[in-house]
Amino acid sequence: MPRIPTIYLETTIFNFPFVDDAPQYRADTLKLFEEIKAGKFQPFTSQYVIQELDNTQDAERLSKMKALITDYKITVIPESEDIRALSNVYVSAGIIPVKFSTDALHIAAATVKGLDFVVSLNFKHIVKHKTIFETEVINTREGFKRVFIHTPAEVINYE
Repeated sequence: MPRIPTIYLETTIFNFPFVDDAPQYRADTLKLFEEIKAGKFQPFTSQYVIQELDNTQDAERLSKMKALITDYKITVIPESEDIRALSNVYVSAGIIPVKFSTDALHIAAATVKGLDFVVSLNFKHIVKHKTIFETEVINTREGFKRVFIHTPAEVINYE
C-alpha cells in the first residue's frame, strides 16, 4: 500500500472555498478538499492557523472555515518551542519579514512535524521561489527533511 502524502494547510486554504473573486483558486482548493476526503492526503494544520482564522470579522465565515478542520478530520499541530525556534531562524535570515512571522511559523510547523507539503495560496511570503529555496537550505542545515511548498493546483490530480 503506497504511503499517503502528508500536507499542511496554511491559512489561505481555509479562506478560498468561500471566495467569489478567484474562481480558479476556489475550484483548485475545493478539489483539494475532495481529495482529502477521498483519502489521497493526510491533512494537518496548526494552532497558528486557528489563531489567524480567529481574526476573521465575519462570524459566519469563521464558523465555515473552522468547520473544515472538523469535517475533514484535519490534525491540528500544537504550538511548540521547536517550531518557534525554526521560524525565528527563517525570520532572522531575512526569508520572511518580521511583520509576517506567522508565515514562518506555518513552514516551521510542517517542517518540524516532518510533513511532505505546505499547501498555500500566500504568494507574497510562502509560495515564492526565495522562500522555497532558502527554507530548504536552512531545513537541511538544521537537520530536517525537505518540505515542498505548493499551491493546491500543484498537488491535486487533474483528470
